[in-house]
Amino acid sequence: MLLLAAASLVAFVLLLYMVSPLISPKPLALPGAHVVVTGGSSGIGKCIAIECYKQGAFITLVARNEDKLLQAKKEIEKHSINDKQVVLCISVDVSQDYSQVENVIKQAQEKLGPVDMLVNCAGMSLAGKFEDLEVSTFERLMSVNYLGSVYPSRAVIATMKERRVGRVVFVSSQAGQLGLFGYTAYSSSKFAIRGLAEALQMEVKPYNVYVTVAYPPDTDTPGFAKENQTKPLETRLISETTSVCKPEQVAKQIVKDAVVVTMGLFRTIALFYLGSFDSIVRRCMMQKAKSETVDKTA
Repeated sequence: MLLLAAASLVAFVLLLYMVSPLISPKPLALPGAHVVVTGGSSGIGKCIAIECYKQGAFITLVARNEDKLLQAKKEIEKHSINDKQVVLCISVDVSQDYSQVENVIKQAQEKLGPVDMLVNCAGMSLAGKFEDLEVSTFERLMSVNYLGSVYPSRAVIATMKERRVGRVVFVSSQAGQLGLFGYTAYSSSKFAIRGLAEALQMEVKPYNVYVTVAYPPDTDTPGFAKENQTKPLETRLISETTSVCKPEQVAKQIVKDAVVVTMGLFRTIALFYLGSFDSIVRRCMMQKAKSETVDKTA
């Protein structure tokens, strides 16, 4: 019975991949397109900008740190395919003030034209057990990861609908598919993105505007290195059961999914890890219980 169920699941996934090209919209042409990438000064965001630039797009990078933005600009410009391409850098916190974000998008559109694709990549992660995390951590992650995607999307969506063209990409996480030990604050903020994306897609699809969500696994970025410093033991052990991807590989997959609007590969992988993750947590609990028993009898 289990084998039959597994075979059915695999067959269903393969069917989706076969059918998706038939029901997907016309691919977005990146040569000459204006692509805005939030969180584009490092990590996956910077790699997405490079990937789009390699295909002839004009890029607007949005992030908080101006020095990192300028450094990223130099790296991206090395991959130009013609002398007309431009990389515009704008420093702003996309999670704090919608009016500032709206003004930034207006500036970008005045210089490089209407936004054809927005990639919401700004985000952060802090891990910890639910009762150990400060309430301010939940507020901060929801602000950065969720509102930091709402504000830029809200600023571009009206123009996309008017033009009857556009792509909005939300970079979530595998933790936005599965609630994992140590990620009560992070997972909830990433789960919220999925709800936003699915509801928004219903609203904008009639206008030929399409929304995609990426669910990348652990990726070798500066943010991931910082996240590792806060992980509880159980979370670290869970991470060790999965491989760490290169940001360049993740970026290529995200851009591909966004351009042709197909179901992302990362979204289908998550379910296969849930059972093993639960067993890791149970083993840790049993080991802790044994240690406490030994300490009491010693």
